[in-house]
Amino acid sequence: MAENSAIEWTDATFNPWWGCTRISVGPKGACVNCYADTWAHRLGMELWDNGKYRTFGAKHWAEPLAWNKAAALAGVRKRVFCASMADVFDKDAPAEERQRLWRLIEATPHLDWLLLTKRPGNVLRMLPLFWQAAMPRNVWLGISVVTQEEADRDIPKLLEIPAAVRFLSCEPLMEEITFEGRWVEHANPAIHENWLEALDWVIVGGESGRRARPMLEQWARSIRRQCAAFGTPFFFKQGSQSNWPNFKDFSAFSSDLQVREWPRSALTSKSTEAESHT
Repeated sequence: MAENSAIEWTDATFNPWWGCTRISVGPKGACVNCYADTWAHRLGMELWDNGKYRTFGAKHWAEPLAWNKAAALAGVRKRVFCASMADVFDKDAPAEERQRLWRLIEATPHLDWLLLTKRPGNVLRMLPLFWQAAMPRNVWLGISVVTQEEADRDIPKLLEIPAAVRFLSCEPLMEEITFEGRWVEHANPAIHENWLEALDWVIVGGESGRRARPMLEQWARSIRRQCAAFGTPFFFKQGSQSNWPNFKDFSAFSSDLQVREWPRSALTSKSTEAESHT
């Protein structure tokens, strides 16, 4: 789809299909100003909220195979965001294309596949049976969390999934989110682990576009402080176009938000020191 992505936290994007149904709605819903729907409309396609999906042919599906070959030759892993124009775990999406995606992921071990979903409750039942005990090491599983309610509801679901790397995308961040007092459930009650200790990455960003809703700087700063306390890699993508004069200008951010960290690879754990670009 795009070998050189404009999205700051990935190298490339790949979509197994286009189309979705909004589920995070309301004044603070992440789906309200869906950029993917807006982009599809610009191309004259009605692919949201009506069960219609755009699928692709063999040439499209061959692109990640070429990226994988190049990554292997270069000895450098490539991050692939899947899917910017869909949700892999959408129950109404074409199931045969989802199965095709699993085969593609297995065939591209030099690519780290970043699967981002708003539907963590669907993940385990949609994975191949042989992935349910342990997903491939080149899969990063992320969930979209933009409010405290979503965090409290969905992060425990994410932590139940055996992904090698698990991350949050707080984009567009709609309010302050706290991880204080949020503990991972362990069989041994003597083990106290905060959610952030169990997560591998947190991305924070505001909304763009003429209808962008505001993001307050202190909301992003609060998550940054919490991540720093637990050693969780933090990535600040951008401010909100509605209330940040230079919302995409990294050099214009306050110094404590000029932080862009990654887990080193889907083949390592959070215990490995994160790459830092500050």
